Amino acid sequence: MKLSSVVPWERSFIEYKQMFSLSDDDIRKTILGCGDGPASFNAELTSMGGKVISVDPIYRFDTHKIRSRIEEVYPQIMEQVRNNKADFVWTNIPTIEKLGEIRMKSMNAFLSDYERGRESGRYINASLPELPFDESQFDLALCSHYLFLYSDLVSQEHHVHSMRELCRVAKEVRVYPLLSIVDNEVSPHLKPVMSDLTRCGIDVSLVPVEYEFQKGATKMLVAKYK
Repeated sequence: MKLSSVVPWERSFIEYKQMFSLSDDDIRKTILGCGDGPASFNAELTSMGGKVISVDPIYRFDTHKIRSRIEEVYPQIMEQVRNNKADFVWTNIPTIEKLGEIRMKSMNAFLSDYERGRESGRYINASLPELPFDESQFDLALCSHYLFLYSDLVSQEHHVHSMRELCRVAKEVRVYPLLSIVDNEVSPHLKPVMSDLTRCGIDVSLVPVEYEFQKGATKMLVAKYK
């Protein structure tokens, strides 16, 4: 797929659980969702009593502007998916039409929760590689469909500094997927990032997950201090 910028195209709580292998113990932790955009993860987890903060530069906008942006990019993304259908696994999501339905349901759930969540401090306008949090403020940080996915748009240096920052603010970091959106190959930034974190005394590993929509995206990166 060819995208000229990071786009709002987000996932649900169930998909987050699968992508990041979140256990019942995990969802009771203090969680940072980095680059969550209009995902419904925060809204759904909060409704269950969870403790989660999401950060994304899109949160500088109000509900109307975010909705307008979603409506603008939705047909573009759907066309890209149709043109690259073979790059995806159509098992849990059987059709392109169903994909659109699932994504819009998730994003509408976010939009319904957004203003309330922004007022309570659950949605914060911030972005990598600098986050407005204290060291180890979170038990777990999750980064979905930003780092490594947009390898052609986001530099290796940005990846390195972003991962260091996530490891600063959270005791454990999980990132998914690890493939570039351009060619469905492992991001060229992955090995350099893992090497850098190892030099910083951070334990890194590639962990299989029971989720695959982007073909070949079957592992997440886990990083935490030894």
